[in-house]
Amino acid sequence: MPSTSMDAIQKLYEVCKVSLSEKGPLSSEAIDKVRAVLDKITPPDVGLECEAQGARVWRSPQALSRKRVFPSSPAIRYRHIYECKSFSIGIFCIPASSIIPLHNHPGMTVLSKVLYGTVHVKSYDWIDKAEPLNLLKVRPARIVRDGEMSAPCGAMVLHPEEGGNIHAFKAITPCAILDILTPPYSSEGGRHCSYFRRCPKSDPSGVLLNRTKGSGFVWLEEYQPRDSFVIRRDLYTGPALKL
Repeated sequence: MPSTSMDAIQKLYEVCKVSLSEKGPLSSEAIDKVRAVLDKITPPDVGLECEAQGARVWRSPQALSRKRVFPSSPAIRYRHIYECKSFSIGIFCIPASSIIPLHNHPGMTVLSKVLYGTVHVKSYDWIDKAEPLNLLKVRPARIVRDGEMSAPCGAMVLHPEEGGNIHAFKAITPCAILDILTPPYSSEGGRHCSYFRRCPKSDPSGVLLNRTKGSGFVWLEEYQPRDSFVIRRDLYTGPALKL
């Protein structure tokens, strides 16, 4: 018998509760368990069936109901589902052509699942991981991912120091991304969200090129996004969790 919408999101919460701690995943097996449940989440499971249908016909000439399905505001919206000291669960609903700039997840493991639509993902890892963290200076980063992801697809996992812990999203069509962060952002815990941008810098000695074995790398510096970049809180309309 297929699981109901209530079963799906509740099961995700339950597996996160036993697999994730204030220090992150309890083990690699624990991450696999969370990912296996997350992979099965669909838009109807979290109250996004109407938006998902609109995204499927976005490029179609027959897409006459866009204004009724998607808000006229270009703001990115975040639907909060749950948060504790060990993990957070929430959904980013991103209008077409909108961008979440390059940002990091210090000391955090992130699982991201595209629920509907198509998004371009660009992600990096720091090359000098052992170097003391000083976000105010320019640092080299290795390109991990640069391509599109379309629903339905499996979840993406970012580890604290690898997997593309610094990443950016650009919505090709309206899209939604369900994020699990463990542990979540915390001012008290020193886990702040910082934004980055590429900047020109040369490597005349070729040292970095040799260390990255010829793979692509860039120089990143911290910056403050423009005031036009806004993420608004939105109402979660899916099944409520039984805590």
